[in-house]
Amino acid sequence: MSARDQILQRLRNRTGDRLPTPERDFTAMARPEWSTEDKLARFRSAMAPVHGEIHDCRGDNWVTVLAGLLADRQVARMLVGSGAEPLTTLRSSKQELPDILVYDEPVESWQEHLFHNVDAGLTTTRGGIAETGSLILWPTAEEPRLTSLVPPIHVALLKASELFGTLREAMAVQHWHQGMPTNALLVSSPSKTADIEQTLAYGVHGPRELIVLVTE
Repeated sequence: MSARDQILQRLRNRTGDRLPTPERDFTAMARPEWSTEDKLARFRSAMAPVHGEIHDCRGDNWVTVLAGLLADRQVARMLVGSGAEPLTTLRSSKQELPDILVYDEPVESWQEHLFHNVDAGLTTTRGGIAETGSLILWPTAEEPRLTSLVPPIHVALLKASELFGTLREAMAVQHWHQGMPTNALLVSSPSKTADIEQTLAYGVHGPRELIVLVTE
């Protein structure tokens, strides 16, 4: 028997007392029951210092707000996932919008176009975290993660009813333990880095602008 086999056999034969399972103490993560208004206020205060732009919308009014923001930035092409929403709402709107590019093919077939000819990306969100000012993105085949990571402007739709106090609350309410995508994302600001001469710069490794449209 090799040394490796001897070690494994000793581990199999070990019959010592099992270590007790420690009690789960989440009191440090406990937060008061915040109202929706409180959550929105905390979300804003956390995101504003890192250049996150937040706009309140009502119903389908978000398309009107979006059209104005994109026009101000002279956006010519906007990338949207292939899912029913928000694509259906955009296509039925009478607002003057940029050309809508639908992410409905493998990235390999149009990578050059994606990285050089798309001005903005519009995504849905799984919700938001008030405590940290973070968006929860849940990439799918219909809305790949590159929709939010590649275009220089990222616009995210956030339902006020899906704003949670903490990450732990979001994970519990949405039952993350029952299944997650391969790359769930938490987005708290535009892309930024201070690696260059210790000077904070935005848009170096991803979007230089993050625009959040809060609906409901």
